[in-house]
Amino acid sequence: MPLLRIETNVALPADPDAVTARLSTAVAEWLNKPEGYVMVALGHNAHMRFGGSTEALAYCELKSIGLPEGLTRELSRKLCDALQAELGVEPARVYIEFADAPRHFWGTNGTTF
Repeated sequence: MPLLRIETNVALPADPDAVTARLSTAVAEWLNKPEGYVMVALGHNAHMRFGGSTEALAYCELKSIGLPEGLTRELSRKLCDALQAELGVEPARVYIEFADAPRHFWGTNGTTF
């Protein structure tokens, strides 16, 4: 149920699966959710611009059922730190959209949560 979607103009590393594996484990830990439900999508989009510049940047969405509003500042720091370590994107060049998804709006396996 947690989804971390990252879109960046940074060329993906040689082993993007290792990056998504580390981020999947981190998201499960940060949100105290089973990793078996975590999805991470990492995409490259060379045609991104932020603040008038094409320097390294990332746009992220972190969605989860029961995402605590009080944790968003801490999650922002952790995610920005992870993106800087994994992709070299400076925290000031990251936008993150947080969303708490109601159970009835999150579906899988022909049903909803």
